[in-house]
Amino acid sequence: MTTLTGSDFDFTFLEEGFCARDIVEQKINESSLSDDKDAFYVADLGDVLKKHLRWLRVLPRITPFYAVKCNDSRAVVTTLASLGAGFDCASKTEIQMVQSVGVEPSRIIYANPCKQVSQIKYASAHGVQMMTFDSEVELMKVARCHDNAKLVLRIATDDSKAVCRLSVKFGATLKCSRLLLERAKELGLDVIGVSFHVGSGCTDPETYSQAISDARFVFDMGAELGYNMTLLDIGGGFPGSDNTKLKFEEIAAVINPALDKYFPVDCGVRIIAEPGRYYVASAYTLAVNIIAKKVIMKEQSSSDEEEDGANDRTLMYYVNDGVYGSFNCILYDHAHVLPTLHKKPKPDECMYPCSIWGPTCDGLDRIVEQCSLPDMQVGDWLLFENMGAYTVAASSTFNGFQKPDIHYIMSRTFMMNSVLARTPLLLFLQLRCSNSCSTPTLPQGKVLTPAQTLTWR
Repeated sequence: MTTLTGSDFDFTFLEEGFCARDIVEQKINESSLSDDKDAFYVADLGDVLKKHLRWLRVLPRITPFYAVKCNDSRAVVTTLASLGAGFDCASKTEIQMVQSVGVEPSRIIYANPCKQVSQIKYASAHGVQMMTFDSEVELMKVARCHDNAKLVLRIATDDSKAVCRLSVKFGATLKCSRLLLERAKELGLDVIGVSFHVGSGCTDPETYSQAISDARFVFDMGAELGYNMTLLDIGGGFPGSDNTKLKFEEIAAVINPALDKYFPVDCGVRIIAEPGRYYVASAYTLAVNIIAKKVIMKEQSSSDEEEDGANDRTLMYYVNDGVYGSFNCILYDHAHVLPTLHKKPKPDECMYPCSIWGPTCDGLDRIVEQCSLPDMQVGDWLLFENMGAYTVAASSTFNGFQKPDIHYIMSRTFMMNSVLARTPLLLFLQLRCSNSCSTPTLPQGKVLTPAQTLTWR
């Protein structure tokens, strides 16, 4: 399989019976032929598609506007664009990225309440009308810099039970909302709706219910002032995997009745949301290689203690990705990660207290403070699952350590039987695949026959 760089990425159709782990094994097997054992991702675009179908089933009234900030992979954006999703963009660069894959301006909301003047002008020049605000200063900037803005008032929520709180930075109180609506009216601006965000990693679904109730209050306030509001944006906060305390369906079980109560189907209000981690977290698996190891022997306090075994030492493993790279989510997204062993341990194998460290010279570059792992060697691999959200998008190349390559996959059978089979994306993939085919061999005698590798520009 050819590794492509720059704006290109490699993609493999999987035949029936193969999965992401098979590609991980293939890549590790290929790396064994050289000393080049760089960290890498395997990203299953089929998982993104499954999440979309799940969304449509569980929250049928709500149109998803994918939060590009979460993972700005061109492959993910193109896939979701083909599915008809909208996009939550926070900057000129994100707007450019989304429009570069053919998304029309009406499917973009500029959901950043505090925007740079030049970027407001860019949005205006490129037809992006929907944008959020939460202050008078923002209203005045928009009045000066945008010809036809469709404004959405961002209100504050009680996000005290969220992992990442956002209302400390964004959102107007209900009292301030009336003043802002009055000021927008004076400036001749069109306020079309209300938005909120309950915080990333929300742990209390009732927060949505209260926020929807507050939004209804602001809608009624707007009607008193002569506005015809037609948009409700319920933000993000949806879990990206099923190993969280609060499940996606549990959140939906609170949202749906709240919407039916405060915004009935026939009320003329379009409802959107801004899911980010929901779509991409579980799609990505990261493989890292152990590049160094340190054994810390414990001082023996008694001659009766065992001189060998799991209690006499602590192991420090150093791997080739860290908190300045993919694991920045530990610092900025409050993530807690644990590795999965690539090699299955023997039943009687000793497990040792371990810590896992990144490759940089910074003492803060610690991935896992404490876990139990067997005695591994330099060159062995560790896997981290659910690594698609707020990882690659916020990573850096500090100390000269490069970002991991990403290898994209999707089940051919799943795609052909899905809604993607009726989109231009399938035609694009088929065209590229017909020009570039290979048959890589998988470990343990498995063969992907045929496997197509394509370049997506």
